[in-house]
Amino acid sequence: MMTFVAAILVGLFLLIWSADRFIEGASSIARILGISPLIVGMLIIGFGTSAPEMIVSATAAFKGNPGLGIGNALGSNITNITLVLGLTSIFFVLPVHSRLLKQEIPLVLSVAVLAWLLMADGFFSRFDSIILVILMFIVLGWMIYSANKDRKTHDPLVDETVVELPDQMPMPKAIFWTIVGLLILLISSNMLVYGSSNIAKLMGVSDLVIGLTIVAIGTSLPEVAATISSARKGETDLAVGNIVGSNLFNTLAVLPIPALIQPLKIPDGVLDRDIWVMLAATVILLAFCYGIKNTRYKITRFEGFILLAGFIAYQALLYFQTIQ
Repeated sequence: MMTFVAAILVGLFLLIWSADRFIEGASSIARILGISPLIVGMLIIGFGTSAPEMIVSATAAFKGNPGLGIGNALGSNITNITLVLGLTSIFFVLPVHSRLLKQEIPLVLSVAVLAWLLMADGFFSRFDSIILVILMFIVLGWMIYSANKDRKTHDPLVDETVVELPDQMPMPKAIFWTIVGLLILLISSNMLVYGSSNIAKLMGVSDLVIGLTIVAIGTSLPEVAATISSARKGETDLAVGNIVGSNLFNTLAVLPIPALIQPLKIPDGVLDRDIWVMLAATVILLAFCYGIKNTRYKITRFEGFILLAGFIAYQALLYFQTIQ
C-alpha cells in the first residue's frame, strides 16, 4: 500500500512541476517564433492548465483504466468550481468585469450539457469524442478572435493574461525545458495511474471513484495556486478565468481522450450522479457570477462558503456510496 501511496504523491508533485516547466518552455518558443503574446497567453490558460489532466487521462486509457480518465475530467470540473473558487472567494471577493469571461461562463454550461447528451445513451463512442474535440478547436479559435477584438478596449481578462505570461527564455533553454517537461509529464502520469489503479483494487473501489477524488483533486492543485495568486494580486478576472478556461478544456479536450483511444461503456455512477453534480455546480457558478442587484458580476464570501459546502457534500456522497 505504501508503495502505491508514494507513487501517487511523487507522481502528483512531478506532474505539477513538469507541467509548469513545459508551459514555460513552450510559451518561450512560441514567442521567439513571433506568435502573439496574447495568443500564447490564451493557450496557456486553456491548454496549459489542463495538460496534467490530458496526460493522465491518456495514460489511464492506454493502461486499460478509462474510468479513471473520465472521473479525472468530471471530478476536476467539480473540484475547480466548488473547492478552488469556493476556497478563493472565502478570502477574496471575486468581481467579474471581463466581457469575454461573461460570454465564456454560459459556454462552459453549454459544453457540459452537450457532453451529457453525448453520453446519455450509456456509451461513449469515438464519434462522440471527435465532436467534442472539433468543438474545442472552434472554441479556441473564437477565444483568440474575441480576445484580439477585446484587447483594443482593454478587457481586464485579456490585459491580465498578457501581463501574467512567464518570463521569456533563450531558445536553447526553452527547448530543453519543453522536452524535459514533456518527458516528466509522461513519467509522472504513469506513476499516478499506477498508484491510483492499484489502490482502487486494494480498496475494492472503481477507477472512476479514484479519478473523481484523489486524481481530480491532485491535478487541480495548480488551479488552486494560480487562482489564489491571481486573487491576491487583484487580478480577479484572471482568477475566475483560470477556472472557466480549465473547465472548458477539461470537457472538450480531457473528457474525449479515453473514447478516442478506446470507445467505452459509461461507468456506473456517471450518468445518475457525477454529470448532474457537474451541471449543478456550473449552473450555480453562472448564477453567482451574474447575480442580482448588489452581488451582480461577483462571487461573494457567502457564495464561496456555499460552493465549499457543495464540495464537502459531494465527497461525502462518494464516500457513503462507496462503502455501501
